[in-house]
Amino acid sequence: MKAVGYKVAGILDRDNALIDIEMDRPTAHGRDLLVRVQAISVNPVDCKIRKSRAPEGDEPVILGWDAVGEVVEVGDETSMFKAGDTVWYAGAINRPGTNAEYHLVDERIVGRKPKSISDSAAAALPLTSLTAYEMLFDRLRVDDQVPGAAPAVVIIGGSGGVGSIAIQLLRAKTDLTVIATASRPDTQAWVKELGAHHVIDHSKPLTAQIEALGMGQPGYVFSTTHSHQYIEQIAEFIAPQGRFGLIDDPESLNIMPFKVKAVSTHWELMFTRSLFETADITRQHDILNDVADMLDAGKIRSTATETLGKIDAATLKRAHAILESNKSKGKLVLEGF
Repeated sequence: MKAVGYKVAGILDRDNALIDIEMDRPTAHGRDLLVRVQAISVNPVDCKIRKSRAPEGDEPVILGWDAVGEVVEVGDETSMFKAGDTVWYAGAINRPGTNAEYHLVDERIVGRKPKSISDSAAAALPLTSLTAYEMLFDRLRVDDQVPGAAPAVVIIGGSGGVGSIAIQLLRAKTDLTVIATASRPDTQAWVKELGAHHVIDHSKPLTAQIEALGMGQPGYVFSTTHSHQYIEQIAEFIAPQGRFGLIDDPESLNIMPFKVKAVSTHWELMFTRSLFETADITRQHDILNDVADMLDAGKIRSTATETLGKIDAATLKRAHAILESNKSKGKLVLEGF
């Protein structure tokens, strides 16, 4: 089968940063599904791992987590899907990725692909939807009101893949006011189009902009990027006993400014449930099906912004370069081999 990977970790600007590879087709056992991959998307985690994770032995590292495809084979312990089903999922970080024609995935973290959108449009969503959904409803518990706080969520970095779907999930599933940050005219227009009630500029002081909205102190803050730069400002504008969540990887994070307001801090890693096979691992199956239902009902939409082309090393290098520019909005997708 065809696949794309690397044998030497490092920067993107080299011939062997990503290479086309021929590999043996895997076989499904246990609770695994073997999926013929039809479309994928690219996420910042792909770039992070390409730079830092060295291959073990002679086996190349295959990146990629988001996928849409057809189940072609099921393991002997499966019960949730059958051959011929079209599925979507975000995979597991401790297993080979989806940049391959055929991919093995545990059925418990797989959902049915929404019927109303294309494969490429669907491929944009699993990882970001799971990340946003888990953060909002499992970590920050936005359905549980912070006493005395304004019923509002501030999303720092609202135009990225996770921010783009978080805005929509909040609008579809809650009555909370959504305040999204974006700094360029095109990204500000994007988050407004997705449903943000208010858009503020994260390149300028945040507290004054939030106070100018006249709604009081928000109960929740979801930071998707550069979290360490905003801690002191968040401590100023978040409500006492508010909840703060982040998904990026700052080298250090001083949350002491949160102490006086007893602000709780929540990390979200979408891969935790699959990595540790937690008792609630099938929560991801349920989330993906809920998101599919919302898409099919027209309550939310895909955040795919560009289909770059076929799944090969050259196109994936292009996608990585766009992500590393830190100027992307929404999601980049690839379709077919």
